[in-house]
Amino acid sequence: MNTTNNTLESPSNLLAGLRRQFHAGPRPDGATALDADAGARHIFGTFGVHWKIDSADSSGRFSVVHHPIAPRALVTPLHYHHNEDEFSYVLTGKLGAILGDDVVTAGPGTWVFKPRGQWHTFWNAGDTPCEIIEIISPGGFEDFFREITQTWGDIDATMRVAAKYRLDMKPETVPELCARFGLNVDRVAN
Repeated sequence: MNTTNNTLESPSNLLAGLRRQFHAGPRPDGATALDADAGARHIFGTFGVHWKIDSADSSGRFSVVHHPIAPRALVTPLHYHHNEDEFSYVLTGKLGAILGDDVVTAGPGTWVFKPRGQWHTFWNAGDTPCEIIEIISPGGFEDFFREITQTWGDIDATMRVAAKYRLDMKPETVPELCARFGLNVDRVAN
């Protein structure tokens, strides 16, 4: 967890600073091509975030992040978005997901739709690294990942950030998910 003195900063100043620190790809006027290295990255142990397109770049319509996921790693407990839909495109590896009552496994070239209002979770279902592109609509949720860079490891603080983004989470599901699908939460993502 970050131990810098953020207690004197207002929430908007803190988020502005996190947006500078964990920036998306360059945003010059007009169209642009973002190369593979554009945008900041952060690793949360078993998964990472690579910010590519912020909601500010799409007038709030969507944002894009990449997620590298370590082999056999659970990314998140069961959770429920009230505000946004997520569209995951599998670049490499094998993505597993619970979508409501369904369990799916998706390989490269497959899209997985995680609509708002549905309990879901996802993980790397294989023994090699997995990487997905995540399109989030509407945009704004990319800031959730920025904010949890400051709270990672403190479940109560992370749950407060989740509530701010109208994200319901069930952390108590982690042990059962790991046992059911042969997953872990302690390997490092690439």
